[in-house]
Amino acid sequence: MTRSFAEYLSSTLDAVREDSGGEVHAVPSALAEADPDRLGVALCTTEGEIFDSGDSEHEMTIQSVAKAFVYALVLDEYGVEEVMERVDVEPSGEAFDVLSVEPETKRPRNPMINAGALVVHGMVGGPSSSWEDRDRLVLEGLSRLAGRELSLDEQAAEEELAAAHRNLAIAHMLRGEGVMEDDPRDVVQGYIRQCSVLVTTCDLAVMAATLATGGRQPVTGERVLSVASSRQALSVMTTCGMYDSAGDWMSEIGIPAKSGVSGVLVGAIPGRFGLATYSPRLDRHGTSTRGRAVFERMSRELDLHLLTDPAARQDLWTELVESGQA
Repeated sequence: MTRSFAEYLSSTLDAVREDSGGEVHAVPSALAEADPDRLGVALCTTEGEIFDSGDSEHEMTIQSVAKAFVYALVLDEYGVEEVMERVDVEPSGEAFDVLSVEPETKRPRNPMINAGALVVHGMVGGPSSSWEDRDRLVLEGLSRLAGRELSLDEQAAEEELAAAHRNLAIAHMLRGEGVMEDDPRDVVQGYIRQCSVLVTTCDLAVMAATLATGGRQPVTGERVLSVASSRQALSVMTTCGMYDSAGDWMSEIGIPAKSGVSGVLVGAIPGRFGLATYSPRLDRHGTSTRGRAVFERMSRELDLHLLTDPAARQDLWTELVESGQA
């Protein structure tokens, strides 16, 4: 019997639903009090077709997944070369909140760790922008990527800012090294608000699909990003998006991806689709345990690994596409 994508996604969730490993994140309360049994998945093709299952319309904060999209927006604003002068693209091999820069250039290793993300956020809108300007521009940019007007969880932002001691330490280090011009507290405040934008799993799949199309929002048709910016963002997601587990992720799953501590996980296959999952329990790297299981299963069953020869792919992907419902 031929299955549709919706049926396939539903059966995939059923296959991982009993995995109870991991713990929810402790701060803010919106994360600590999240229902650990929530589970959602959404896939958006480059033609704008959306398929979803489970808790795919539940809103949660975007957290670190925003790093990849704001990086792409800043690349569009400045160009790849100028952004590279401020933030490198090398895997750090360390945790996301490490306090370090390159010894010679003083640049953060990449834009996916917090040090790099803080520098990138501080670049939004140019050197004369205030944190309020950056706040508005980030929300507008993420909304264009999602194809709808997004909002912030103000309470979550306030709670995270009150506990942002390590991010403040990183920001002061960056200011001291001369690679960040703005007031550290302003940048950290704006960055935390960036992480507190509310999205659904369907939103994230559409946003990821925008990267997969080379910057064209697949639902609205709007050109949100350039091809070069989209390609650069996907490249850095490939090598750095999963922090100190990036090598393991690419070896086993092979999909450019980014995780967030709310339990969100996004990935994109250029020219094909964006994929997103939501499940709040996290492993020691801060990655959703059941989200990773969904990505693992789909990568294996649909031959999604970037290094798989397209001619050698199995029949399931073709079956789903040819079902008339994908």
